[in-house]
Amino acid sequence: MLTYNELIELRDKLVNGNIELELAKAQCWDSMKEGQRSWHTKDWKNRRTEIIKDKCEICNSKETLTIQHRSHPKKYYDYENEVTRKYVNDLADSNSNFPKSEFIDYIIKNYNYLPVALCPNCKGRKPNKRVTKNPVFLCTKCHLEFDETTFNSVENLVEIFYESEEAIEIKDKCFVSKDKWRNQHNLKQIKYWLHRNGTKADHAEKIEKEAFLLYLDDNIKYLSFEDTITACKKCASNYDLHSLELCPNCKEFYKGIQYPTCIQCLPEEKRKIALEKVEFGKQWSAMEKELGID
Repeated sequence: MLTYNELIELRDKLVNGNIELELAKAQCWDSMKEGQRSWHTKDWKNRRTEIIKDKCEICNSKETLTIQHRSHPKKYYDYENEVTRKYVNDLADSNSNFPKSEFIDYIIKNYNYLPVALCPNCKGRKPNKRVTKNPVFLCTKCHLEFDETTFNSVENLVEIFYESEEAIEIKDKCFVSKDKWRNQHNLKQIKYWLHRNGTKADHAEKIEKEAFLLYLDDNIKYLSFEDTITACKKCASNYDLHSLELCPNCKEFYKGIQYPTCIQCLPEEKRKIALEKVEFGKQWSAMEKELGID
């Protein structure tokens, strides 16, 4: 596993063009051993002693102190997906007039079309299908009774899509991909994947390099102890495992990190409502456990 300074050096080499991307990846990842964590390394332990304080910055406890990170690096592929989405959105903005004929050809080649039934009179969507009465179908919009539905062709749907991407017909996931995944998509999603595939093909190296630099940046930040505090084992585990932190008002009870205070510090009426919700949640969980559906 590369040390903090070795990661910085590797990043600088990549930025300055002194190392190829694939070699940089290999140097970073080939040095990692299965099950090894950064806090197991000598480099981490030595630098940790320089910054850790003598008491918990949350509750002032001096028992079992540790370095608590407020943010953590993501996996490389999360950065790659993030950068790819940015490139795709940029492409979509600059290429909004993608030729209809090419879009239609792409859909027919890669998707099976499962059309939504329509009323032949008013084009009302998904008419009621009756089991014991004829004619078989009843349109709830114009009340026409009929035996055969109609539907939009792929070409008609694409025409509607190019006029308005928010049209109701466009929201139906009536296209099933022909690959092994059999994903159901609507036209907006198909357009995204068309742009995405083209983007990854045309800008693969740029995307990978930008994503890898983001990956290095966040790992360097993590190893630098930049976004950390000193915390006791209790405060650290509450934060990491349960997303809880000590209430800043009473300094006694823990609260969800998304809330300003703990339940005990709420005004009486709000506290009563919150406690009722907690109790209801406990009862519901107990019932699910008893029924074996937890």
